[in-house]
Amino acid sequence: MIEFREPLEDLISHPKNFTKKLRFPDPSEIRIYDDTLRDGEQMPGVAFSPEQKLELAKLLSDMGIHVMDVAFPMNGESDRRALQLIVQAQKKGEIRKDVEILAMCRSNPADIDAVVQTLAEIGAKPDDASVLILSTFSDLHIKYKLGKTLLKREGKPPGQWLETPLEFYREANSKMICDAIRYARAKGISRVEFASEDSSRGNLEYGVRWAKACVKAGGTRMCFSDTCGVFTPEAVSHYIPEMVKALDGVPMTAHFHNDFGLGAINTVYALSHGATYLGVTANGIGERAGNTSIHQAVMVLKDLYGVEIPGFRYEKLVELRKAVEKYSGIPVQPHEPIIGEGVFAHESGIHTAAIVINPAIYQFIREDDVGATRRFVFGKHSGTAAVEAVLRKNEKKLRKKGIEITPGLIQKALERVKVMREEKIKTGFYRKVIDEYYKNYEALGISESELIKIVMEI
Repeated sequence: MIEFREPLEDLISHPKNFTKKLRFPDPSEIRIYDDTLRDGEQMPGVAFSPEQKLELAKLLSDMGIHVMDVAFPMNGESDRRALQLIVQAQKKGEIRKDVEILAMCRSNPADIDAVVQTLAEIGAKPDDASVLILSTFSDLHIKYKLGKTLLKREGKPPGQWLETPLEFYREANSKMICDAIRYARAKGISRVEFASEDSSRGNLEYGVRWAKACVKAGGTRMCFSDTCGVFTPEAVSHYIPEMVKALDGVPMTAHFHNDFGLGAINTVYALSHGATYLGVTANGIGERAGNTSIHQAVMVLKDLYGVEIPGFRYEKLVELRKAVEKYSGIPVQPHEPIIGEGVFAHESGIHTAAIVINPAIYQFIREDDVGATRRFVFGKHSGTAAVEAVLRKNEKKLRKKGIEITPGLIQKALERVKVMREEKIKTGFYRKVIDEYYKNYEALGISESELIKIVMEI
């Protein structure tokens, strides 16, 4: 590799030249809020055991995340056990003391009681975890998802569902979550996050009223959710500044989904408007197209916007990827930005010749920064530069076998590689790989046909 005579910044127009106008919170105030173990697990086919959640929680702690949403205790024994194991691990010092462990609840006392009881069973206090209480300020959700629940709660007959005006549902919805927040605080839980599903399609005026009511009831952080992944940076700039202003110092989590591939950039924009908690999952797992991925969010912030989060171990991103792949059964695409198995692999002769000179010619992200390895792959597009580079790297081994590296040898090796690669195409190997991949993917969960079979057996 050749070292540049000039600083790299003098040779390229750096991306940060165009992003430095944005203003972010002090990096020491930014918090990484990981949702892999709860919201990420809602990806169809994914199911972590309590012990697997514990191992991932330890890795996330070691990486430097600040909040981990680990369970929905009302969901069942597996989630309750996961919460217990993780809280116990923190008490033993296996998880950092400053990591906030969080459990999700719906806006009702029974869900909150489930958290308190789960902790009590291991001798833990209610305040050894925080809770996220789920709500919404989306009119679509308020009336058509929660409508019948709100009517029942207010003592009105279900037959009035469709005719009842939106304002009734808005008021009843605010009352329901505020009652739940007060109940959680009365139970001894001091950190109560209030979450709005589908915030990005909600009525902003009502959202401001809703948020202020939640704060007054005792809420300590808001979770603004782009549940359907429809946010654009322009919409972020419409909603987030107004909501941050309404919260008046109470922090906000930017919890965005990735249906259009905009999760990372939308999260960056939310932080530039005053959100301080970035909601992410490892490998971007989650419902539909998943959540904002931790690797994209933190690396976009660091390398393109100049915001490096103190204490976060970026070099463990690939290790995290592999751990989540192992436990979820879901591999990331080889060309997944930043952490994919193929993003630091090079084949094309034009590219590899430049990589041999200096990787910065074609790689902006350095593989060491995320714990990856750069490598060459050989095929029909390969050139002599990559072949020679690999042979030189293994020169001692070749010399022991009496092999001298010459231009003729390099050319013959390249020609043989290209012939072998063409022969692989004819075998149909790829179709078998793809068929096997989708067969295994479909087997992760219980299919519709398997459900019918189960019912028939019952």
